[in-house]
Amino acid sequence: MPLNTLKSQVEKLLNNEKSLDEQLLAICELLETHVDYYNWVGFYFKNGNKNELKLGPYVGEPTDHVIIPFGKGICGQVAVSNKNFVVPDVAAQDNYIACSITVKAEIVIPIFVNGENIGQIDIDSSTPDPFTDADERFLEFICEKVAEQLDGSPFK
Repeated sequence: MPLNTLKSQVEKLLNNEKSLDEQLLAICELLETHVDYYNWVGFYFKNGNKNELKLGPYVGEPTDHVIIPFGKGICGQVAVSNKNFVVPDVAAQDNYIACSITVKAEIVIPIFVNGENIGQIDIDSSTPDPFTDADERFLEFICEKVAEQLDGSPFK
C-alpha cells in the first residue's frame, strides 16, 4: 500500500478519544499490517530525566530492549544526534543492538516537542535495504502528528 494513503488513517487514529498509548499502538498495528517490510514497529520515549529511552507501545516480536541508554544502538544514537538514522544493513553497524536474527534493516526517526527530542519511532525490517526517502518522509509526518498529541503530555 502506498505510504501516502496511510496518512489520513494515521490522523484519524490520533484524533479519536482513546488514550495516547492506545493511539500509538493503533499506529504501530496500522504500519505493521499495511507496509509489508515493516516487521517490528514501536515507539521509544525519554525515560524521565534519565539519559535513556523506555519502550512504549509496539507490535512485533517481544524485545529485551525495554530500556536503551543514550548512545547505545541505533535508537540510542538518534537520542543523542537528534537526526534520522536509516540503516540499510544492520550487520554493517558496529553499535547495533540485535533484537532478532531476522532483522536486516532499521529506520529510526526522532519526535520533537518544543524543539526537544522526547522520543522516536523505530522500524525493523526483515528485508535488506527496504527504506526509501518516501519511508523517511512518511515517518517524519507521523512523528510530527504524534508530537502534536504529546505537547503537554507526561512523556515530554
